[in-house]
Amino acid sequence: MKKRILVTGGAGFVGSHLCERLAKDVNNDVYSLDNYFTGSKANHIENVTYIEGDTADIAELVTFTPDMVYHLGEYSRVEQSFDDIEKVWRYNKDGIFAVLEFVRRAGCKILYAGSSTKFGDGGLGRSASPYAWTKATNTELVMNYGAWFNVPYAITYFYNVYGPREIQTGKYATLIALFKEKMKNGEALTIVSPGTQKRNFTHIDDIIDGLVLVGENGYGDEFGIGSGEAFTIKEVAQMFGGDIEMLPERKGNRMTADVVTAKTEALGWKPKRKLKEYIDEQREKKWR
Repeated sequence: MKKRILVTGGAGFVGSHLCERLAKDVNNDVYSLDNYFTGSKANHIENVTYIEGDTADIAELVTFTPDMVYHLGEYSRVEQSFDDIEKVWRYNKDGIFAVLEFVRRAGCKILYAGSSTKFGDGGLGRSASPYAWTKATNTELVMNYGAWFNVPYAITYFYNVYGPREIQTGKYATLIALFKEKMKNGEALTIVSPGTQKRNFTHIDDIIDGLVLVGENGYGDEFGIGSGEAFTIKEVAQMFGGDIEMLPERKGNRMTADVVTAKTEALGWKPKRKLKEYIDEQREKKWR
């Protein structure tokens, strides 16, 4: 019998890559639940069944019992979350409760995609923005469901994911994709001051390797998936080689984050891709 796997946010950047990897296994039936807030139907993958709607309505929308839920479908922008707090609450707080109740009744495992902002600035990052607070408290709720109701779970933390299918334009664009777009258009690379904030950029392929490995083998614990290489935003801009334009500081912009990958590495995971190599590849492709 095939394994039924549900990916929330399956039409998004990370979720579409996860669906693609899972669908390659003929023993999997893969389903996506996505409200297309930042996801796109252009990211649809062959042999994946797509359901449209909010995770808060998962009990009405998903009419089968999955064997596994990868819960990636949450609001995921730091600075913009101050302006979008109603969406943040709907997608992250109403959503996590509905998903955990669904998983509890289904009797299946959940892999929750937490946020590395929880570890920002020595552990102070959890309250730096509406986004960071909801994600950090959601990890606690997932752990509590494990303790209260014996829900099997694993929690992962991503570190600044980059690669194909990133959002390249608009207020939800991610940094590497935004820099690519600006280089293609001959525009200055905009950096939020002070520019010395460090990030651990991790290629999407390494993220998916970690997600699948933890999904299959990780239980009752937290697993970081992030490259050990850290660069300041200014250093990244210098790798691209464009002109730089500094922007004013913004609330919620953490300076550092501890990378906690030991437990993931103990399962056999190691990052394979390097940011500079990716940037050089994109330069050769004329930033396409």
